[in-house]
Order: sequence, then C-alpha cells, then structure tokens
Amino acid sequence: MSQDLKKAQSKSKDVLDLIAKQTLSESERKQVTEESVQFWKDHVNEGFLQYRKSVSTDYTAVEWEDEGAVFRDINGKEFLDMLGGFGIYSVGHRHPVVVKAVRDQLDKQAIHSQELIDPLRTYLAHLVALITPGDLKYAFFTNSGTESIEGCLKMAMLATGRHHFIGTIGGFHGKSLGSLGGTSKAVFREPFLPLLNWSHVPFGDLQALKVIMESCDFSGDRVAAFVVEPIQGEGGINVAPPGYLKAARELCDKFGAMLIFDEIQCGMGRTGKMFYCEYDDVTPDLMALGKGFGGGVMPIGACVGTEKTWKKYIENPFLHTTTFGGNPMACAAAIATISVLLNEGLVDQAKEKGDYMLPKLNEIAKKYPKVMSGARGVGLMLGMEFTNNDLGYAVAKELFGRNILISGTYINARVLRIEPPLVITYEQIDHFLKMLEESLQAVIKEHKLVDVVGSKA
Repeated sequence: MSQDLKKAQSKSKDVLDLIAKQTLSESERKQVTEESVQFWKDHVNEGFLQYRKSVSTDYTAVEWEDEGAVFRDINGKEFLDMLGGFGIYSVGHRHPVVVKAVRDQLDKQAIHSQELIDPLRTYLAHLVALITPGDLKYAFFTNSGTESIEGCLKMAMLATGRHHFIGTIGGFHGKSLGSLGGTSKAVFREPFLPLLNWSHVPFGDLQALKVIMESCDFSGDRVAAFVVEPIQGEGGINVAPPGYLKAARELCDKFGAMLIFDEIQCGMGRTGKMFYCEYDDVTPDLMALGKGFGGGVMPIGACVGTEKTWKKYIENPFLHTTTFGGNPMACAAAIATISVLLNEGLVDQAKEKGDYMLPKLNEIAKKYPKVMSGARGVGLMLGMEFTNNDLGYAVAKELFGRNILISGTYINARVLRIEPPLVITYEQIDHFLKMLEESLQAVIKEHKLVDVVGSKA
C-alpha cells in the first residue's frame, strides 16, 4: 500500500468524528462494521479474523461501548462479559471512579517529561508497597504483564548473578522473548528458539523442583529464579496444591534462587485476597502485576521487589528504563483501582461470588457428564473443563449466541475460563448459569450425546 498523506488526513478526521458521536446512524454503523472487518483483514491479521468468525454466531459483531459487567456491539446488542478481558476488568468496565481519575489527570498532564519526578508514580509505588504482602517494597511500572515478567527476570539476574530459570509445565508468562522462555507450550516457543536458559517442571510437583534445583546447583548452572503462577491461567485454571508455594519458597532460599510469583491474572483481588499468595502466607522476592492493575481503563503493570532484589538496580538505575511505563494517566487508573477495590469491598465480593458459583457449576457438570467434566478455581478465577476440545469450543459458540462472552485458555483448550468483572451481580451470575445449561443442552442435541444422567437426548 503506497503512502497517501492526504487520504490519511481525511480518514483520520472521519474517524475522530465517529469517536465523538454518542450515537451512530444505521449507515454509519454499517460503515464501521464493514471497514473494521476489511481493515482488520488488510492491516492487522486475517488469521485472527477467521478465528473470531468461527467462534461467534455473527463475526461482524464489533464492540463499541461498555459498562459494569456488560459490553455492547455497534448495533446496541448487549453481551454479558464472563471473560473479563482475560482478567482485565477487576473493577468492571469503565468504573466511574477510575474513568474520572484518568480524565482529571488528562486535564493536567498526559505523559511525563521523563526527566523530573512524576508524583503519581511515587504515590502508586507507595500504595503497592502497602497492599503487597511481606517485605515487598519497590515497584517498576510497565505497560503490560509480559513487560512485568521481563523486569522480574532482569532483577533476578542482577540479584543473583545467575541466568538459569525454572518455569512450570502449563505456565504462561507472556510472549516477549524473555517471558516466552517461561511460557511452556511448544507452539508459542518453537519458532523463536533458542531463548533464555529455561527448564520446566510439572506444576505442583515439589520433588521435580527439588531435583532440578539440586542438579543445577551440583553442575554449576545455578538457578536465578523459580517463576510460577500461584494459579495457572492459560494452563487451565490450575490452583497450586496446598503447601506448594511455601515449599518452593524454602527451596529457593536453600539454593539462593529468587522466587517470582506471576500474579498478573490472579492478583488484584480476583481470587478473594488482594494476591493469591496470601492464602499460603508466602511472600515472593519478586511479583509481576498486570491485567486488572489498571482497572480496565489504562494498560499498566508492575515488577514489584524486595530490597534484596533492588540493590544492584539502585546502584545503576539506568539498567532498566521505560518511556511510557508508569505514565501519569496509567498511574491515576491504578491508584483509582486500588481505591475502588478497597472502598467497595470487591476483594471479599470476589470470594463470595466465586463460592456461590463454583458449586453450581459442578452441579451442572454432574448433570451433563458427557460434555462437562467439572469446574475449579478460587474466587472469580474459575475454569470449566469439558470432555474434549471440540465440545468446549461448541459450548463457547452456543454461549456467544446467547449474548454471553467466554473464551478458552491458551494452553489447555478443554477449559473455558470464567473471569468476569468483580462487580458482576448475582442476577447476572444466575443468568449465565441458565444460559450455560441451555448451551450444554444444545450441544448435547447437536452431537447426539447423553443428556442428563440416566436419560437419552
């Protein structure tokens, strides 16, 4: 496509006019839909378009506005968001307190100078030190979760002088080159090998972790850090077994390795604690944050560490820098998110709503065992496992046809995740459960499976 600045000038004006409108005419809605599909195909990635077309009953659904636990497409059709942007919407879509904080900051300053002290970064760092467990004290702010992992890896290298990392089978830490090393699935890793020096052990297997740490210590390829999600997200919503995190802490201490918790998806109140590691009363040396940290309004993440992990970085603060990480608007969003989580009791609500939903999901699974194996998770980080990939995919499609957005996990395709905004109401939860049962019945009928225990479809 050849450069055409005049055309770009005209088109940018048209799009800004569309953004400024509260409502669109029928012809404008049609234009946006058609152009979105065409431009996605021409300039983004046609593969994604084909995927979205196959999952949805109407692939031309173009999201346009949102609030609370719902979003609407450009034609005004409302969807209940049970996916939550893979855990982004901790306090809901466009929570007014978060939106106001960002707008208020925008009226003063959008991006900092890079040279002077920007106050919101300091306030947010102080708040993060207050809400994180143990002796976590320092924060480096990023634009995303994968950048947060990158920061944690570098801090672990600086603190230990080592370069060997251990991850878990089923782990997912992002797709930038450092974090991709910890991500375990071959389909994501193989095209980019070799990566950093990583080994992987089965999640929850303490003996495997102990053996590899002992072996690395004996061979001299000593471990810089063990990187683990307390609840695996993309791996299929797998919860760390009781005592696993605490024993990992002891092993890291024994062999001089850092313990890194990836709380990008399970942190910020989603599981009923501010951070999942609080359930096991374990503090890591480094913690990665992202997704819900910006309240679903601004992208922001954090690499959080103890004094031990920050010592070398303090000696040379130019070893790790960022242009946009921790910008004033993103920090305003994160500060507001912390305030909302605490003031509205959303952390406790996440636990209560999860405790309400999980038994009901397992009751439904017992009724339809040929399709749904069961459900697991903590708080509002839940997963439904199906008997095979195709049936889980079919259920997601049926739910979308009933205006429920849900999605599978990257590494375990049999699992559909349930990570709605923490502000979801019990009425909305009940509606989802009803639509889930309808969807299961539709899939059973289509695939000619056993309907309920003891009966035929």
